[in-house]
Amino acid sequence: MLLSSLTLYGQRAPVVDLLTLEEHLNQKDAEVHIVNFWATWCGPCVKELPYFDAITNRRDRRVQVTLVSMDLDLNPDPERVRRFVEARGIQSRVLLLDEADPDAWILRIDSTWSGALPATLILNHKTGQRTFIERALQEGELEQYLPSIP
Repeated sequence: MLLSSLTLYGQRAPVVDLLTLEEHLNQKDAEVHIVNFWATWCGPCVKELPYFDAITNRRDRRVQVTLVSMDLDLNPDPERVRRFVEARGIQSRVLLLDEADPDAWILRIDSTWSGALPATLILNHKTGQRTFIERALQEGELEQYLPSIP
């Protein structure tokens, strides 16, 4: 269910619930879907955002990047995230997750996730492989998870 949306650099940045996020994750409009869970208040999250935008800026239709902001959990003002995204020129798709009880949905994203940020889920729709990384990525590391794409 789409709750509301903002426009960021010509993109839609909707506030979504878990059901909408799960529907988005299950779309097979790309071979590989990289989903990063982050927040503006998380230093390691902010540091790795350019790595995801570098993948987005390749404009490879086989790879889709989605950045799922967890900010609404602590600050219910989506405008704060909008200003953050605009100030940094983020080009990747941004979703704002609005779910009040993290314990009720974290394990639905990945059964091993403790809830710590940053966290990245890589779905290879072509092979069915799922990779979950619950830590900050280093520069160049993200590309190591994409070798199956010729």
